[in-house]
Amino acid sequence: MVVRQEPEFMRSTPHSVIALLVAALLAAPACGSDNAPAVVRGEVVSTTPVAQLSAEQATTYLASADMGTPARNGVDAYRVVYRTVTPAGDPTTASGLVVLPRTDARRLRVVTYEHGTLVLKSDAPSVNDTRADRARTIMFAAAGYAAIAPDYLGLGEGPGPHPYTHAPSEVSASVDLLRAARTMVAGQHDFDPDILVTGFSQGGQAATALGKALQGGDAPGFGLAALAPISGPYDVQHVETPGAVAGRVLPAVAVFYLAYWITAMNRIYHLYDRPADAFQEPIADRIEQLFDGQQNEITIGTALPVRPELLLTPKFLALAQDPTGTAREAVAASDGTCDWTPRVPVHLYAATGDRNVLYANAEHCLQAMRTDRVTLTDLGDIDHSATARVALPQILDWFQREIPAT
Repeated sequence: MVVRQEPEFMRSTPHSVIALLVAALLAAPACGSDNAPAVVRGEVVSTTPVAQLSAEQATTYLASADMGTPARNGVDAYRVVYRTVTPAGDPTTASGLVVLPRTDARRLRVVTYEHGTLVLKSDAPSVNDTRADRARTIMFAAAGYAAIAPDYLGLGEGPGPHPYTHAPSEVSASVDLLRAARTMVAGQHDFDPDILVTGFSQGGQAATALGKALQGGDAPGFGLAALAPISGPYDVQHVETPGAVAGRVLPAVAVFYLAYWITAMNRIYHLYDRPADAFQEPIADRIEQLFDGQQNEITIGTALPVRPELLLTPKFLALAQDPTGTAREAVAASDGTCDWTPRVPVHLYAATGDRNVLYANAEHCLQAMRTDRVTLTDLGDIDHSATARVALPQILDWFQREIPAT
């Protein structure tokens, strides 16, 4: 399959004054430090066409990505750079993927897809055209939805480091991309304001956080239609971290997650003064450079020790199991995304065979939501990456059959 790329001179598409006014009206109030300049959240900075597929090409493309769902229509995909805020509330930009169906329909239903763990900036959905996250987003657009996939802060073309599994910034980046996409299509399409939300792995946790925010009125102009997260680490404190330390999570995976999470959260919550406070030598001297957004998983994985007790100092090994102080604050910024009672259908997907993100995460999420509107499907004895491949076509079918438009 050949995806036609637009020439370089089309990288930044100018927007009309009307579109910018719409963005300003729809954006949330600016926040941040007292001296921070105002930011129009969701204002479009640039759009770049990244893929154009006919229905036939989209069907072939999805089949090659092992997602054999036939396309109802062609699609046009764009990388969108837009204004949002940092974890401290200061102005920044982020990028994301917006895929629109080729349709004459005025009103479009919207699916937001939240991607899983990435360390390399250039692997983000809006930039990398070979990873599964782009194909997953295109799958929804090829079925007739406007499909939105935030890169999150610090990935794709966003500046700075990525605040890994930091739920507040996952939500702000996702909501502001929805605002940007709505501005983008103004005059051609209207968005159904009630959003269908899904996501995988880190994106499962991000999806539940976004669903909570949409239902809670934290994104004026948008609501929640349905939620279908896959294999998310919903309970870092009580499930994922104890499983990592005890060996229930694959040791190499546990080391990777712990190192990424601690270095990311340190930038926000100041968990340590020096890397050697948290990490054992000799990896302490290199740990922050490994997670600078320029290294891939293989480079990082081969540099890290093989077990958590060889990665963390005794103090941080104890904090991992019983977080206190700023460590507890950091855990709270990842956890709690299931601590709400949905008023819309929620379908959780997870696998008992998953040794990256333990099945008990989904069980705890189901219990926390406390409503019979939430169901949990056990995908069986399959590994972590397979859960998205198996679940996403089921989720698309569920959205189409059982979640009517408003």
